[in-house]
Amino acid sequence: MSIETLEIVSPGMLTSVQDLGRRGYQRFGIPVSGAMDTPALRVANILVGNRESAAGLEATVMGPTLRFLVDTTIALAGADLGASLDGVSIPVWQSIPVPAGSALSFQGPKDGIRGYIAVAGGIDVPVLMGSRSSYLKGAFGGFEGRALATGDVLKTLPSRIATGKNLPFELTPAEYGHNHLLRVVLGPQDDVFLPEAIETFTSSEYDIGAQSDRMGYRLEGPALKHTNGADIISDATTLGSVQVPGDGNPIVLLADRGTTGGYTKIATVIGPDLSFLVQAMPGDKVRFSPVTFDESRSILLEQESFISDVKKAVGLDNSGLFTLAADGDVHEVTTDENERITGIPAEIRETKTVSATAAGFDFEIEVRYK
Repeated sequence: MSIETLEIVSPGMLTSVQDLGRRGYQRFGIPVSGAMDTPALRVANILVGNRESAAGLEATVMGPTLRFLVDTTIALAGADLGASLDGVSIPVWQSIPVPAGSALSFQGPKDGIRGYIAVAGGIDVPVLMGSRSSYLKGAFGGFEGRALATGDVLKTLPSRIATGKNLPFELTPAEYGHNHLLRVVLGPQDDVFLPEAIETFTSSEYDIGAQSDRMGYRLEGPALKHTNGADIISDATTLGSVQVPGDGNPIVLLADRGTTGGYTKIATVIGPDLSFLVQAMPGDKVRFSPVTFDESRSILLEQESFISDVKKAVGLDNSGLFTLAADGDVHEVTTDENERITGIPAEIRETKTVSATAAGFDFEIEVRYK
């Protein structure tokens, strides 16, 4: 059962509940949403013993002031927004025990602009289409479909651990900085640009424009010229798609993007590099460097290897854990005392019926080991 854990004293510039997104509904026009910097949220959750996909808070530029109602553990990841607990500075990429009555506040961005706050157990808001993420423009998901406001009280789910874990220095990510090289896979409509436009795109520097948000980042720099106009029959967009409208200035589509678009797409920013882009503020610089699909896949595997190393370093390696998969989600099996089960328990090596509760309903599940 969830418990009231924290109160919003001040919401900051923009603070919302986010997890890893609402997948499987784009064909109905529903954006994925979710954390802009997904690796940061994943690491924050790992540090407090949560599932990587647990809901946390995403704070943009100026973080919130939170008052904790119970003893808990938190972890900060992503941007360094100048956090302090009861007036004492605390670091990012580490877990922090928080006594009841404590106040978490932020002074302002030191590196990056999107910080993530994971709370042991995970933020408990209604699950909508498989996700707790907020889609603010659609006014649904998260906490009442909106950004957090003063006086809101958030609940958390039961936690599996009493204290959090710290990230070893050698695994602590480097600072985001203000100049970023973003690797891209060209296409799917790179063939509708003049050859010199491709050269311009991959050799020029662009500024992050002021009209940048969770839907997309507008870039300012040398215009990219089409062979025969910017419009196409609307087709699917993906995370990191680089659209080029008629004015020739690229737009990188992000978490709250529309599911289709009618502008040509010259390239797609690879997933691992989006963390640097979404942590950039207006005026920061970006450049683009083309890679092959196979190279992009290798870079993604490197990122996943880093996440695996984080789990091992804090003693939360999932290899050997007994899990159940349902509708694409993987759920760990625990004992009645909420302890993880590793390996294959002898009593379920053939068939066993287990009880489960989800969304207020009780289920009996027949588990067959294969």
